[in-house]
Amino acid sequence: MRSDEQPIRITLIAPSGRMGRAIAEAAEADGGFTIDADHGDVIVDFSAPAALQASLDRAVSAGVPILIGTTGLDDLAANRIEIASREVAVLRAPNTSLGIAVLSDLVERAAGMLGTDWDIEIIEMHHRMKADAPSGTALALGDAAARGRGGKATEERFRLGTGLTREPGAIGYAALRGGTVPGDHDVVFAGSDERVILSHRAESRTIFARGALAAARFLLGKPAGLYSMRDVIGAL
Repeated sequence: MRSDEQPIRITLIAPSGRMGRAIAEAAEADGGFTIDADHGDVIVDFSAPAALQASLDRAVSAGVPILIGTTGLDDLAANRIEIASREVAVLRAPNTSLGIAVLSDLVERAAGMLGTDWDIEIIEMHHRMKADAPSGTALALGDAAARGRGGKATEERFRLGTGLTREPGAIGYAALRGGTVPGDHDVVFAGSDERVILSHRAESRTIFARGALAAARFLLGKPAGLYSMRDVIGAL
């Protein structure tokens, strides 16, 4: 049993990964958190899709909340997350940047105001080692745009060929890979004779680590359920 004066203990899945190391460094700098491999108050998983079930099982068994930052998850993984959220608090975040959470909210509102007469294209760029495309963040931004329009939208990914036509109301995606880019995202609303572009630039993984700590703090003591970074920024 922890008291409010004690640091929040975080159990990192894949602590030697890029995000695991970044979160550990951010926790040390913050002072309000400590890394505990075995008895965390919150489990934080930025590993790989194959490790998801074991992480969820661990959270449910220990009765502690879990942050899922892993990307590239399929519908089966989403179902597993939903099942676990009936037992413990689960926060799924393809991107833990607080700025991206704000961007997602702006995208949803803009899509609702502009309607289907405006085409939506989502462009993202990441480092050369990223294994999934489009990024989980790009897909989440697409979901936000679809919500703004009142439902699920048709997706157009990685167009190739000749004689192509754009389906009205579709949301398009383009993925760029190269160098050491932590993450760039642009949501383009293209109307007749004008464009609105909402953008976010990640300059280091530190922003994701700080957001993960904010999410961990938010999750502490929360009842079972499925949460998102939108809930986190709403509580700030």
